[in-house]
Amino acid sequence: MSLESITENVDEAVSGFFEPIAEWLGEIVFYAVPVGGTDLPLIVAWLVVAGLVFTGWFGLVQLRKFRLAVDVVRGKYDDKDSAGEVNHFQALTAAVSGTVGLGNIAGVAVAVSIGGAGATFWMILCGLLGMATKFVEVTLGVKYREVHADGTVSGGPMHYLPKGLGERFGKNGRTFGKVLAVLASIMILFFGLFGGNLFQVNQSYAQLVSVTGGEDGAMGSSAGALFFGILVAALVGIVLLGGIRSIASVTSRLIPAMAGIYIAACLVVILVNVTAVPGAIGTIIEGAFNPEGVAGGVLGALIIGFQRAAFSNEAGLGSAPIAHSAVKTKHPASEGLVALLEPFIDTVVICTMTALTIVIANPASWGEARDGESIGGVTITSDAFETVLPWFPYVLTVAVLLFAISTVLTWGYYGLKAWTYLFGRSRTSETVFKSLYTLLAVSGSLLTLQTLIDLADAVLFSLAVVNIIGLYLLAPVVKRELDAFLAYVRTRKAGGTGEDKNDERSEATV
Repeated sequence: MSLESITENVDEAVSGFFEPIAEWLGEIVFYAVPVGGTDLPLIVAWLVVAGLVFTGWFGLVQLRKFRLAVDVVRGKYDDKDSAGEVNHFQALTAAVSGTVGLGNIAGVAVAVSIGGAGATFWMILCGLLGMATKFVEVTLGVKYREVHADGTVSGGPMHYLPKGLGERFGKNGRTFGKVLAVLASIMILFFGLFGGNLFQVNQSYAQLVSVTGGEDGAMGSSAGALFFGILVAALVGIVLLGGIRSIASVTSRLIPAMAGIYIAACLVVILVNVTAVPGAIGTIIEGAFNPEGVAGGVLGALIIGFQRAAFSNEAGLGSAPIAHSAVKTKHPASEGLVALLEPFIDTVVICTMTALTIVIANPASWGEARDGESIGGVTITSDAFETVLPWFPYVLTVAVLLFAISTVLTWGYYGLKAWTYLFGRSRTSETVFKSLYTLLAVSGSLLTLQTLIDLADAVLFSLAVVNIIGLYLLAPVVKRELDAFLAYVRTRKAGGTGEDKNDERSEATV
């Protein structure tokens, strides 16, 4: 029996077993109600409302404290003797690597195909709202993290839900928090294994095959798939063995490099078509408020834009606090401020650059997709770049590979923390998880397991319900932590830290 027939049988068996479960959970999690001629997924509304609430609760913290957040990333308020494993910049890049990925390349193309150019405007707005949610959950992640005897750190919703709710509401709160924590751990673990691992390897392999001659090319065979899977698994396994320090060391170099390559390519297309920029911006704004050919009109464009942003930056899902919790700091809100930069980078910058590139280049495939033809998002994005850079599909392949590997690494860490919360932190327990995760990376290039991936998506967004309930209940704690950090910043500045007068004026209200 050939390797291809074996993998096909596995795919069919898995799909046959999990498909009913995936459909059932998907219908619940992504339940949509008709609004203004289109469908509104309630989970998207749940995430957006949270962003609105926290934006108001903390007084536009994502705008008022943006400069301070950048200063914290730069190390301006570091405490060298703080507990933790990585610095602010490394924690940020590790978390960003879990959100920046194929969704920024392919998902955005799908969004502007379904929702028109105007979806870009609403995507940006949702990204800005998500910054406030990310600030809240990451502050809690650091506040209630667990620092182990060996100096390693564990954090995330599985820690701040039971500890925080117990602290605020006593025994009943802690019991409720423990139930939420177990649910959160299961959801993070499941998505980490299939959405954050297998799917990323599968899609990056598909892009590699497409630029190496297709199924008849060098990588199109089962042997090529197996080789690719083993190579990725080996890289991931080596880095995972080093823990968050190793992951952060890789992502702190990988994320800026791959984001730089991608943004540079976007800028090339934009600059070559610089005369079309005003018209493209006009098209985006007009499409946001007066879209043509979009189901549901303005509301349809808004929903598509919000959905793309919510799915991309993961604000409110509780995943990012796991990486951010490893930061070296004594002030939880300092990392919360750093974290609000994450949706800005992921959605406001990278997703918007992708959308603007597509709108300006206006490739034929984008028009065909808007007319209802089934065209992959990666193809549309690649075609947009190819209008100026004929060799760009190869660069895009490199970007996809880098995005995918960084995502696999970060979700490996997330999954490990969820696993050890459920099964303990013993060496044997961790080895079992790392072995399982590595084996799934190998199979990612061989198996599609689309049904499991659909199930993983539903599970991940179920986490938003669990997590945001906790965020609402613990928001007063975040407010106290923010006030404490701002007082610390004022004290540091009063003691004379060498900032120039412009810095002092810009932060006079912190």
